[in-house]
Amino acid sequence: MSLAYDLQFFAKDGPGGEKTEEPTGKKLSDARKEGQVAKSKEVTNAFAMLSAFLMLRFLAQYMGMSFVGNMRIVYTRIPEFTNTYEGYIRERLFRSLFVNSLTRILLIILPFLIVGFLVAFITNLLQVKWKVTTKPLKPKFSKLNPVSGFKRFFSINSVVELIKSALKLTLIGYVVYNYLKKNMPPIYMLYDLSLNQGIVQVGMLVINLGIRISIFYMLIAAADYVYQKIKFKKDMKMTKQEVKDEHKNSEGDPQIKSRQRQRMMEASRRRMMANLPQADVVITNPTHFAVAIKYDPELYDAPYVVAKGADYLAQKIKDVAKENRIEIVENKPLARMLYANVDVGSVVPPELYQAVAEVLAFVYHLQGKV
Repeated sequence: MSLAYDLQFFAKDGPGGEKTEEPTGKKLSDARKEGQVAKSKEVTNAFAMLSAFLMLRFLAQYMGMSFVGNMRIVYTRIPEFTNTYEGYIRERLFRSLFVNSLTRILLIILPFLIVGFLVAFITNLLQVKWKVTTKPLKPKFSKLNPVSGFKRFFSINSVVELIKSALKLTLIGYVVYNYLKKNMPPIYMLYDLSLNQGIVQVGMLVINLGIRISIFYMLIAAADYVYQKIKFKKDMKMTKQEVKDEHKNSEGDPQIKSRQRQRMMEASRRRMMANLPQADVVITNPTHFAVAIKYDPELYDAPYVVAKGADYLAQKIKDVAKENRIEIVENKPLARMLYANVDVGSVVPPELYQAVAEVLAFVYHLQGKV
């Protein structure tokens, strides 16, 4: 008993074999349109975290005073609610107080929102340049496939993400442990400080710790960026068959293009042979080349080529000329020059006027036209 099998089953990367070819420009362009780029989210996260803690370091006092001032305004207006008995007035005052308080809070945190947006925008722009696409936002039903989800769960990328998460936790734990170990005396002194002093002390500890974590986090971000670049380049590689197929799709199948050119040449040849009976003379090599000339002063100021051909086609031109009683004149140099330099439908160049005029004069004399 024989078993049928497909050799492509043993290929490393499926049909087409192993992906060894560098990605083409079209492949990279299509991937970019789909939102597939070499980008590290860790770079954005690291810079966003660092910028947030740096802003806290310089704006913490201002923010603290602003929040305290906002709370003071809220509490000073509480008596307005207790002294107002009408329900609709109380509701209106409460709504006004809430809106004003929320507006002040948004204004306080607005610098963080603006800087966060700018950092995310700039870091992504530096990584992948500017090109807007909405395709990644479109729902893909393939993502709902449980088999595909299971494969992604146990993929190499999942392992790398797990290792990356473990490294982040280890790094953060190491930085926190060492920083707190060196700053234990100020922490012990919190019992002797007032509430405001304690809040300031704890706030500075948290901010300085956050800055250190952000700086160390950038090491992971840099490593992840390099990994994403390498991974993207590897994922974009193509098999030899994929390169061939893409070339066929973009440039067209060579066999089809060849057949199209052949049909166009045949159609052009038929038109040329159909116009051949209008010629005044056929100049020959005599065996290799044949060029049919026509002079029509109403159409052109100079004689023009009606048809031309070499070898077999030259013989066909001479046969049609004989059938239509067109004079055939042998002039080897002139036949070669006309065949090599003048296209069908084009006029004779000035440097050949004299030679062609002599041939036409000879033909017209034989026909009794002059």
